[in-house]
Amino acid sequence: MQAVTNLSVAAAQKLKDRGKKARRQVLVMIPLVVGIIVVNHYRDSFFGSEWDTPVRVASSLALVALGWWVARDAARAVSPAIFNRLEPATAGTVSFLLRLILVAAALIIAARTAGLDPRTLAVGGAFTAVVVGLAAQNTLGNVMAGLLLISARPFKVGDRVRFQAGAVTGQIEGVVMSLGLLYVTLARGEDTILVPNNVAMAAAVVPLREPASVDLRARVKPDVKPSELQRFLEENVTVPTRSHPHISVEEVDDDEVVMRVAATPELDREGAKLADEILAAIGQVTGRNGHGPANGSSN
Repeated sequence: MQAVTNLSVAAAQKLKDRGKKARRQVLVMIPLVVGIIVVNHYRDSFFGSEWDTPVRVASSLALVALGWWVARDAARAVSPAIFNRLEPATAGTVSFLLRLILVAAALIIAARTAGLDPRTLAVGGAFTAVVVGLAAQNTLGNVMAGLLLISARPFKVGDRVRFQAGAVTGQIEGVVMSLGLLYVTLARGEDTILVPNNVAMAAAVVPLREPASVDLRARVKPDVKPSELQRFLEENVTVPTRSHPHISVEEVDDDEVVMRVAATPELDREGAKLADEILAAIGQVTGRNGHGPANGSSN
């Protein structure tokens, strides 16, 4: 059996879904950023010189807010492509650094929009650092913890881990999907869990071995629907799985449809039993429709 992905099936699908949504959001926000820059550039023509300072301040604040969102969604949009070309650990680090660079660029652009020059920043830097540090200490703490997680690497993207600490009220378990500026994103079945970086840094991390998944290809008649096969598997497979069996259509012609079934058992030792049950269930479906046995394999 070939592995579906270095991430679990559910985590990989979530990553793709988030990437599609993020691409749509980036396409909406980039014109807004450009519009704010244009409005600020021609502020005297639009509002008059008496509104110079208010427009500068409003434009800077808007650019900081939009820049943060663009950085987050841009990183999410390119994450599927990054994960297809790099190992999960490297891809997670690249995605984190991309967010950090884009946020830094947004802050620099916002500062220039506000009319701040290097000397002004140097004079007011200490005071600003104190004020911002007190107002956003949790946010900055999460960003710093994210940098420490990247450098120390107690876990990496694609690992299945369990966080144990009082701050997480016992235990949190899941597959690491991404390391963000503020959160570590875990996938557990169909659920997504966001753990603050400083909580993850303070928790005890227990690496868990991800069981080998089962990946089968079944040839069925065109009248068999993926939803029907999904329901039949859920009713007949008794081995506990990490998430519901994932079914995708690979080939379609007039005589048959090739469907791919992937599932991961909760326990590694039950992989063979899970493959037997999936093969038996698919065999009943194909037999019921007058077709031969399914082709499949498991790792």
